[in-house]
Amino acid sequence: MDFSHLRLLGVFATVIEVGSFAAAARRLHSSRSRISEQVSQLEALLGVRLIQRSTRQLNITEEGKLVYEQARRLPDILQGVEAITSASIPSGRVVMTLNHDIAHKYLLPVLAQFQEAYPEVQLDLRLSDDKLDYIQQQIDLGIRIGVPKDDSLIARVLHEESLYIYAGAQYLAEHGTPTTLAQLNQHKWIALSQLPGDGLHFLKQKGRTIQVSPKRMYHSNSPLMLQEMVKAGLGLGVMLPTTVRSETDSGQLIKIMPTLTTEKVLFSLVYPSRRQVPQRTRVLIDYLLGANIFS
Repeated sequence: MDFSHLRLLGVFATVIEVGSFAAAARRLHSSRSRISEQVSQLEALLGVRLIQRSTRQLNITEEGKLVYEQARRLPDILQGVEAITSASIPSGRVVMTLNHDIAHKYLLPVLAQFQEAYPEVQLDLRLSDDKLDYIQQQIDLGIRIGVPKDDSLIARVLHEESLYIYAGAQYLAEHGTPTTLAQLNQHKWIALSQLPGDGLHFLKQKGRTIQVSPKRMYHSNSPLMLQEMVKAGLGLGVMLPTTVRSETDSGQLIKIMPTLTTEKVLFSLVYPSRRQVPQRTRVLIDYLLGANIFS
């Protein structure tokens, strides 16, 4: 088989992995008709039918299953070859995911410097506060809270920090500043939907665990929206000091009961564990590790 046929095998493996020609086209930045044509070309070269097509679904044949078992590792293999043989100037597209507040407050200020250093690297930023499948969604790199338990991912810790309770200046002027646990429970709160316990906050005070159980609470799945809601005077919220540094410096947000804090939260640089990381991704990893974006 000609070396150029490896691409056809890679396209076929992607179709089977994502389940349709349309989804494969989106992943490979191609068209549905082109993907279908490439699979047909591979079938002609091999002399067997790999996929039974219908208007609603694709059914892989027995021969297709056997071919897929051999071809499914091709994307990683080809990326490894690319990483080894890349030109001296890093270039190409890097898909990166991170949540909204980290993107706006930490990544955005260093993007111009990265672009100047690596003008041929094209960033595709996917902002999301939800958990994503790096392998399925072809994500090259991400910044996430915590260290993933998935063995298919590698994590490099970028930063660690504890959360504190904050309130808007206007909110405190109207409702008073709480100084006891009982008073905290009587105040309005804003909580992240992703946190367990439906709004319960387990804080630490001199090594002792303190449970805060507010009676009135809004929820948001976005840390950035939570910050804005607290700043707007809708309630108290637990936040990272570095994410609201400018707001506290300006007096818009005020840290209250500072002896109450959380366990340290880790921010990790996460990427799929491949033997060879493409050069374009490697330079971004190294840049973010050296830039100290959380400082």
